[in-house]
Amino acid sequence: MQKETQHIEFKPSFNEDVIETLVAFANAKGGKVLVGVDNGGKPIKNFTIGAESLQNWINEIKNKTQPQIVPDAYIEIVDNKDIVVFEVQEYPIKPVATRGRYYRRMANSNHLLSTMEVVNLHLQSLNTSWDAYPDAFHTLDDISLDKVQNAIEIQKSNHLTVNESPLPFLLKNDLIREEKPVNAAFLMFKNKDSIDTTIELGRFKTPITILDSARTQTDIIEQVNQVLDFVRKHINVEIIITGNPQNTQKWQYPMEAIREIVINMIIHRDYRSTSDSVVKVFDDYIEFYNPGRLPEEITINDLLSGNYKSTPRNRKIADFFKNMGWIEKYGSGIGRIRDFFKEEKLPEPEFKLISEGFQVTVFDRKTAQNIGGQIGGQIGGQIGGQILTKAQNDMLKLIKENNSITREELSERLKINSSAVQKHLDNLKKRGIIERIGKTRGYWKITKK
Repeated sequence: MQKETQHIEFKPSFNEDVIETLVAFANAKGGKVLVGVDNGGKPIKNFTIGAESLQNWINEIKNKTQPQIVPDAYIEIVDNKDIVVFEVQEYPIKPVATRGRYYRRMANSNHLLSTMEVVNLHLQSLNTSWDAYPDAFHTLDDISLDKVQNAIEIQKSNHLTVNESPLPFLLKNDLIREEKPVNAAFLMFKNKDSIDTTIELGRFKTPITILDSARTQTDIIEQVNQVLDFVRKHINVEIIITGNPQNTQKWQYPMEAIREIVINMIIHRDYRSTSDSVVKVFDDYIEFYNPGRLPEEITINDLLSGNYKSTPRNRKIADFFKNMGWIEKYGSGIGRIRDFFKEEKLPEPEFKLISEGFQVTVFDRKTAQNIGGQIGGQIGGQIGGQILTKAQNDMLKLIKENNSITREELSERLKINSSAVQKHLDNLKKRGIIERIGKTRGYWKITKK
């Protein structure tokens, strides 16, 4: 029995679904639709091909797609029966539509694209990004040439040769098009605060108790320092006396990693979204939320394994930050963040998709120790030494309170989806921290590893 894949689809007869799938293939990496077969790829008995069927179907596909696609079409004999194969290649200028809708092949199904996904797919096919287009709402009068000059000096300090004054510099780097600043230029060098770059900053005691708050709406280059300053203001620092003339500072979190997170937030943010970026500093963890999801073809697992090709959402901004020496190479940031926390023997940062955005949560030493301390003290210290995420720690607390708690109840209490709850439970079981006793009417038992 064959299976449908990212590049193969089975259909019992020719219909609108065949055209939809061909469009999805054209917007991805191409593929084949086998017509006249069942879900297992085996020919069906009542499928017939008329004398004009093949040409009529090709014409229908052509007339119902925009831009028009003309697939290769041929008859194959499988188990002594005729089937039709339609094959399309990846279309060079995307997206392709049918009946006013846009689809893309994801795994073994067709994904209906949102408006934003349609725009992104078109920009990717042109090998460009939104930030490289002229800003329709601002002029060169909205750009601070002093800020451009400051950025030039930063690039020079990164051993780049820059001989131009600010305006020629912008022209040379394609940051001015059609006598207007491109979106990247406005975001990096705007001379006034605006809501386009709003980042909300907060110091929280609990999720509903705010101790301090701030907001930055300046240019995105200056925002890096402003966000870092707010984080430093609200985290702990230890002064280590070394015997040298200058003592050493040890922050609650590795600041190299925090800086990497902040820069990645600013570079990869979807500035077309009406949502704001948000940074929440708690006693023992920090949440960094950014509008803009991962590309559809990249999963969290891909991100953590490095098994993906980096495609910056804002290529102009990413290139400029690279020239300033603020990022190294595309796609290496997540690995460095994890390495910094590992070197400090801190819990692994948590990366997850939330709504239409992406969130990174980092944890301090209290979280690393609370299985042997905070939670360990409550359950007799049976699992001391294990390093868990905040979600897993909270999950253990809830299980301690009610060992019959269900997955759905955990999802509701922890404010995460049930599939994420299951992954945490599987992880805790695998590590020997919890055990499930019984099935439907069973209960949880916290055990020694």
